[in-house]
Amino acid sequence: MTSQTSLGIAEHPDILALRARSERAASTPAAQAIEGLSLLTGLYLAASPWIVGFNGFTTLTVNNLIAGIAFTLLAVGFGSAFERTHGMSWAALGVGIWTVIAPWVVAGAVDTTSTVWSNVVTGAVAIVLALATSAVGSKADRR
Repeated sequence: MTSQTSLGIAEHPDILALRARSERAASTPAAQAIEGLSLLTGLYLAASPWIVGFNGFTTLTVNNLIAGIAFTLLAVGFGSAFERTHGMSWAALGVGIWTVIAPWVVAGAVDTTSTVWSNVVTGAVAIVLALATSAVGSKADRR
């Protein structure tokens, strides 16, 4: 009888190579800058009702708080486990798109100048950062 030992899937050479590529991609200065800016964008989005001064609009305040927390958690995920989370950059893209359109679609008349400017600019930054995260991930996958 011969005994066979099998490696777990986590120790498969292809998985190890994929992790090494993702780690190299996540450790570049550009990827680290994207992660940091994403974190700051999410924190600003969550706090924007109080920073800009539209916290009287309850629906948009709650919306921005939840969207900001979600974007921040995605950014933390990108930073801590890039090889498993860069594929979720589509979710960060969705949060950015929602942030742009939120002043016009949430309940109540919340589309004032300050809410629109804050959400459109923050959402645009979130969209760019999500696309950049996706680009870093796809660049690592091609190598």
